[in-house]
Amino acid sequence: MKQLMTFYLTNKEMKRYCLALDLLDDDELINEYKKYHEVVWPEIIASIKNAGIEELEIYLACNRMFMIMTVIDSFSFEKKAIMDAENAKVQEWERLMWKYQQALPCAKKGEKWVLMDQIFQL
Repeated sequence: MKQLMTFYLTNKEMKRYCLALDLLDDDELINEYKKYHEVVWPEIIASIKNAGIEELEIYLACNRMFMIMTVIDSFSFEKKAIMDAENAKVQEWERLMWKYQQALPCAKKGEKWVLMDQIFQL
């Protein structure tokens, strides 16, 4: 079962997705990556919000990243991909971030963040 938790926040139906991605296992590169995320470009923040993502958190353990996205009910990964492909600043950011990232072994060709399966909920 894919990680999809539906809940209500301020009378809006929301969904939560969890994704994973690795960074290159290099302390210097990991520190550079973290620095970029201290002040994310405003165009990137705008593109995230415009896609219907209400909250986005990224956690890091060693070189493995875990992202939690809370999105509005109408959010779609397909729509976000189209929006990103048409946004030159997002493409610039993605090319820059790929310097630090590496696909998970289970990722499909060209896939970065991999949607995680929920296997337990309390």
